Amino acid sequence: MQLELGIIKIKDVQFGSATKIENNVLYVDKAELIAALSGDERIQSIDVELAKPGDSTRIIPVKDVIEPRVKVEGPGNIFPGMLGKVEMVGTGRTHVLSGCAVVTSGNIVGFQEGIIDMSGPGADYTPFSKLFNVVIVAEPKEGVLQHDHEASVRNIGFKAAAYLAEAGRQVTPCEIKKYEHLPFIEGVKRYPNLPKVVFVYMLQTQGLLHDTYVYGVDAKRILPTLISPTEVFDGAIVSGNCVSACDKNPTIVHCNNPIIEDLYDRHGTDLNFLGVVITNENVTLADKERSSNYTAKLVEMLGADAVIISEEGFGNPDADLMMNCVKIENKGIKTVLVTDEYAGRDGASQSLADANPLANAVITAGNANEVIVLPPMAKVIGHPRVADVIAGGWAGSLQPDGSIIAEIQVITGVNSELGYFTLTAREV
Repeated sequence: MQLELGIIKIKDVQFGSATKIENNVLYVDKAELIAALSGDERIQSIDVELAKPGDSTRIIPVKDVIEPRVKVEGPGNIFPGMLGKVEMVGTGRTHVLSGCAVVTSGNIVGFQEGIIDMSGPGADYTPFSKLFNVVIVAEPKEGVLQHDHEASVRNIGFKAAAYLAEAGRQVTPCEIKKYEHLPFIEGVKRYPNLPKVVFVYMLQTQGLLHDTYVYGVDAKRILPTLISPTEVFDGAIVSGNCVSACDKNPTIVHCNNPIIEDLYDRHGTDLNFLGVVITNENVTLADKERSSNYTAKLVEMLGADAVIISEEGFGNPDADLMMNCVKIENKGIKTVLVTDEYAGRDGASQSLADANPLANAVITAGNANEVIVLPPMAKVIGHPRVADVIAGGWAGSLQPDGSIIAEIQVITGVNSELGYFTLTAREV
């Protein structure tokens, strides 16, 4: 499978009389965009705001962050199973509006949503403060059920990203990135003397609005399976999560998975990147055992010498992480784990809910319990009152002057367990 990503660098976003890209500026016809997103009977109102790097702007709460992408050559469409037909993706060419994003907000259903500050100390703790954000504020009608509310906002976000991406269909990209994924037998033969590495990609699927979708299917319904890394870059995996903001993987992170990027960068040099096994995170012990057994079996069948395992979330998924690690290690295959920590505000508590001596190569994305003061912003998009109830906040987190005292857990993307951000931790 061969995929080309045409990178169109966006250096500003402005409202205009037509949606288009000129001189690396994305102009958005606000009225036309709202009309394109309207029609869902579960939604009371839709508005669009712009949030730019350096602005004194806070977005709260944040559900998803989505990078606009459009298929320009090859089969399928972006976000298959969510928009359009369910055709296989991962080949041809896709244009990417890099440097901008759609952010969905409003009176969001879950209590585990997040904050993006576009300036101040909070901006230093999220990768999304560096983007030119088109914020969709979707407010539900009274009485809409939580799952219906989540589905409507999720779909509105994908529609908005697809609408904006159309402006880049005929634009000449600034850069073309090329990716290839060979059939496994050919892949092994190409670099026979290099260690064979597989990426085990854990997806948040614990129910109660903890959902990730693969080709439109809720991943809690799947057995662990294989997926081409080019499919991931082409939008086959998307977020439906209403979980802790700090370490959930928004859709933009799936489409730019940095572990896959790094494995591609080293492929053919010091390792042979065989491919990706996706697996779910489960609630019951029987489901955890089934998925971890199946994951270890797939990795062994591929003939891997080493595996990188990423987690999404914390607490209960730590058990899935350790099960995957131990069962793969027991097959003689080395593992490296990517997780984050909930070590208490003083950093002195147990970092993970589960542990094992075989988990002896672990990369941390930092301690989510660290406390931060977010100063007031001149503009707030959304509902600041939720600072008192979102995960990482508490009653009284929102101060009278508009500042927020909370754990960094409230900040979207700060503890990315795919390494999409730079935070880590060290022993002192």
